[in-house]
Amino acid sequence: MKITRVETHVCHARMRNWVFVKVVTDQDGLFGWGEATLEWHTRAVVGAVEDCAELILGEDPTRVEYLWQMMYRQHFWHGHGIIRATAIAGIDLALWDILGKVCGVPCSKLWGGPVRDHVRTYCHLGGGKMEDFYETANDDAKRFADLARQAVEAGFTAFKSMAVPPTLPLEGLKPIRTAEKCVAAMREAVGESIDIMVDAHARPSPAMGLQFAKALEPYGLYFFEEPCYPESIEGLAMINKAVSTPIATGERVTNLAAFRDLFNARACEVCQVDITHCGGLSEARRIAALAEAHRIALAPHNPQGPVSTAASLEFGFSQPSYIICETVHADVPWRADVVQEGFTVEPKGRIVKPNTRPGLGIVINEAEVKKHPFEQELPQRVFYSDGSVGDW
Repeated sequence: MKITRVETHVCHARMRNWVFVKVVTDQDGLFGWGEATLEWHTRAVVGAVEDCAELILGEDPTRVEYLWQMMYRQHFWHGHGIIRATAIAGIDLALWDILGKVCGVPCSKLWGGPVRDHVRTYCHLGGGKMEDFYETANDDAKRFADLARQAVEAGFTAFKSMAVPPTLPLEGLKPIRTAEKCVAAMREAVGESIDIMVDAHARPSPAMGLQFAKALEPYGLYFFEEPCYPESIEGLAMINKAVSTPIATGERVTNLAAFRDLFNARACEVCQVDITHCGGLSEARRIAALAEAHRIALAPHNPQGPVSTAASLEFGFSQPSYIICETVHADVPWRADVVQEGFTVEPKGRIVKPNTRPGLGIVINEAEVKKHPFEQELPQRVFYSDGSVGDW
């Protein structure tokens, strides 16, 4: 059995271009699907997939770890930059999909079998619709409350919001009180039985992140995500130590060694490794083992396309420390048209029962994908009150 070609199929989904990766073999009808979606870097990732493909053409696709090592190590520059790590991830997911099909089992059974009966999921406010999740004004607490109620009415027991406004490295009380009002409104709207997550999107400095974390602590957040710049491990550790709210981070961390440093500093309680950005399931499994040793929970970052979601769920069924799966379901109205999924979602509680199909259990409709060709992603830019450049 040999790999004969590696294809990329780009599907424009408004804020993102989903980059689906198809690894094809010389066995009739045997191929695998992966995903390598990276906002605003679509063309670079497609090129990186082509570069990595040159290393594995003609190889046995079932030697997943061997091929991962090739892609990571054999172009001199180790593959942990965000572009190459994403490209490797897309191919790696497809290889695991192939191996599951060859063995006739879901991927979770390749890793020891399911460790749970279902996976809990959470949504973005507005189901991930760009205007609701990313563009709701931070001073519109009523809108945050309305969207929170809608998430609960849709069956979710947990949701995430972006209630923290962009700030200069140091500001006064106004942005703190703005975030507090939004979170208070959401908590009042849904009560204490629903879990609320707040994503600061790594906008604040450590000093501002600490103030936001302390101000929001009384509202019992499930976790507070990226409260400061991801490069500031010391800042994250300071915030994590100062509050009882679990701190979540890791979506912008792309390799095992960097997670080692993050965990050794006890800079988080929730690891948000992104399976499509860290080098794929092969590297994610190593990161998960490291997190397990530190008793750090897993809640992978997953706002991308449907292959990423299928991979995150397979991963979740195999990992003891996995607590919840991030999902997006309303970013584009035709999401379900491009994919058939092997898992089932129960409307009440939005819990997922295991995939029963081989591999990742998904089928991509290439004809539907072609209806949404590449377009430049919509820009999301931030400038502070003084005109200086901010973090989105």
